Amino acid sequence: MVRSYPNIVITGTPGTGKTSHAALLASSWPASSSSSAQVLRHINVGDLCKQKSFTISYDESWQSYEVDEDKLLDYLEPLTGTRAPEPEDEEETKEAKETQDTEERGGLILDWHTCDVWPERWVDLVVVLSCDHQKLWQRLEKRGYPLQKIQENNDAEIMQVVLDEARESYPAEAIVELTSEEASDVEENVERIKSWIDQWRKARGLADEAAQ
Repeated sequence: MVRSYPNIVITGTPGTGKTSHAALLASSWPASSSSSAQVLRHINVGDLCKQKSFTISYDESWQSYEVDEDKLLDYLEPLTGTRAPEPEDEEETKEAKETQDTEERGGLILDWHTCDVWPERWVDLVVVLSCDHQKLWQRLEKRGYPLQKIQENNDAEIMQVVLDEARESYPAEAIVELTSEEASDVEENVERIKSWIDQWRKARGLADEAAQ
């Protein structure tokens, strides 16, 4: 199966704005021409794991779940479109067009604080969000995180742990780091991602359905 829309990972330290970016990206992309359904599908992975019971245990001290990654991957695999079409390949473009209104179209926006769990063949773009660590501390305090968890996440942001994880897992050309500190950053970043999606589809002969 060849997907017709790119799969995008939006990742970053907790509090960097992943869900805000993912939700706006999904909602602002035009709906399918044949239905009112959103073409791009925002997957809040943490919520999905709780809803589908893809969890193994809960750590009270860290207020976080251990996830059953095998169950998570098995659930998402059919939605990924398996692989991306090669640019300027007429046969693959034809196959991709056949998936545009199906569950296999791809177009997943995977919103999670980690990214190395996703197979490379699934992923077309990895967006790593970054934020000034002092602003991040304030955001996590407002969420009511325990001090230990705030400190750990703040240190992770300073050390660029998520960015390093992305660099170790995916090709450099698939990774972009975006600043996420103000509301205006979210809007600007989403417009940038939408432009990237448009170019991805144009390169594969799929631009007739892309956002204009």
